[in-house]
Amino acid sequence: MKYVLKTEELTKTYSRSNAVDKVSITVKPGEIYGFVGKNGAGKTTFMRTVLGLTRASGGSFSFFDGQALKDAGRRIGSLIEAPALYKNLSAKDNLEMYSIMLKADKSRIPDILKLVGLSDTGKKPAARFSLGMKQRLGIAMALVGDPDFLMLDEPINGLDPMGIVEIRELLIRLRDEGKTIFISSHILGELEKIATCYGIISSGKLIEELTSEQLKKLSVEKTAITASDPEKARDIAVKLLKNDSITIEDGKVYVAGGIPNIGELTNEMFKAGIVVSGISDENDSAEEYFLKKMEEG
Repeated sequence: MKYVLKTEELTKTYSRSNAVDKVSITVKPGEIYGFVGKNGAGKTTFMRTVLGLTRASGGSFSFFDGQALKDAGRRIGSLIEAPALYKNLSAKDNLEMYSIMLKADKSRIPDILKLVGLSDTGKKPAARFSLGMKQRLGIAMALVGDPDFLMLDEPINGLDPMGIVEIRELLIRLRDEGKTIFISSHILGELEKIATCYGIISSGKLIEELTSEQLKKLSVEKTAITASDPEKARDIAVKLLKNDSITIEDGKVYVAGGIPNIGELTNEMFKAGIVVSGISDENDSAEEYFLKKMEEG
């Protein structure tokens, strides 16, 4: 399978304003895809659109190498915004009610409760659950139909540190069991601990897609070169280093991933008549990189 979800210029318009603006992404099997953006960036609207909760205004989307939502629906589990729970019912009873609605196999419920860490809650009503327990129950409900793909909207929003750790560990277990997960969040530090790739969205537009490996190179190791001719210096660096991640920002040339042969590089620039007045490491955090990209949008 090449992809689990693919969108092509997906657009959702409200009152002449694009809440989702020509977003094209690809979620591959086995990924934890982190959809990153500030509150109001369009994350929830995007997810509601591909789940059929609101109609797209333009573009297209498909699942599992070309299936329409009506054919793929039973393979998709979702938690959008707060989970819709029967607050007077226990975790087990909530899952049984949801299983009846989905015509799903109720025999899986004990295993699901164990997986999400709620097997010992007994008859305790959901109204008395902590926020983290409610979020885990919401994820359990998304798992009732044994989906291949999970779409989770801000599942760690509002949780205390322990609740965040619980959800993080749960998502890693689900991935290890073969689930593909799409998770939206504005809590960048937490996504960095679990996501295998990212889509950055701002004002409805997709700013960038990148893998966790690419993010690590961009956010951890970066060399800044101050040169008399930045454009020419960048061209020399690209040719010599064979590195596509070389940019010019604020008049400096930035090389992601470090420079193994810095002496050779500065010598080539000197031969070209370029004065190099400074070379320094400027290591940004992932959060700083995300925030900078979101500001660009």
